Amino acid sequence: MKTPVSFEFFPPNTPVGSEKLKTVVQELSVLKPEYFSVTYGAGGSTREKTLATVMNIAAAGHEAAPHLSCVGSTRESIAEILATYRAQNIRRVVALRGDLPSGTAFAGEFRYASELVSFIRETQGPDWSIEVAAYPEYHPQQRYAARDLQHFADKMKAGASSAITQFFFNPDAFFHFVEQARKLGVEQPIIPGIMPFHNYARIAQFAARDGIEIPRWVALKMEGFMDDAASIRAFGLDVMTGVCERLIAGGVPAIHFYTLNQSALTLELCKRLQLG
Repeated sequence: MKTPVSFEFFPPNTPVGSEKLKTVVQELSVLKPEYFSVTYGAGGSTREKTLATVMNIAAAGHEAAPHLSCVGSTRESIAEILATYRAQNIRRVVALRGDLPSGTAFAGEFRYASELVSFIRETQGPDWSIEVAAYPEYHPQQRYAARDLQHFADKMKAGASSAITQFFFNPDAFFHFVEQARKLGVEQPIIPGIMPFHNYARIAQFAARDGIEIPRWVALKMEGFMDDAASIRAFGLDVMTGVCERLIAGGVPAIHFYTLNQSALTLELCKRLQLG
């Protein structure tokens, strides 16, 4: 049985970007993903663009899952967004705490993602799928692993359907995280998030910001390629194929790909792994 897949996008900023994303959706749809998710800017800064992107995906006949962050939001504003999605027959969201936009003091009425999950479940009922975030190498703002793990368990107990992890390159970290979560009573699926090496410098920057370990041997080899894009692409595909093979062999319930609004590397990875 093939491992199910899902894909993540960010809302395009330009009409050209929107047209390009429609093509990317079409290209990735051949893999029959469970859904396409769409990110949501800090404090809801891309709210309208997220909605427009989600509606375009849904109009093409695919299931779409908008991200929804609670930082800087009120219960009233979240209820309004959920009502909009319900009216558009969308029943899946990715519920996050999110980041406060710089220069903004109002943290909102929800302190934690678990409170947002509870609110969605209480107001929308059991027919919604609620995905939440998980951090195999722990949240970059959390000093204590045990505390971060407990926050994760709280989100799951609040009514989450499943979890999607932040991207990582160390399968052992993922399997250890899942094992620890199970010990805290988490029973729902925990789905690994995978980021192909679209651009090594950019991904290294994301990893440094979010406390994600890139194995030293991978980093040194990538840096040694310098501007050799073809070698970076080929090596990156080999590395991520190996990571995914270990995850699939370990019985993961699905794989979620962070596409950065591109299709080529994700398509090639899925082809190698015989997914979709």
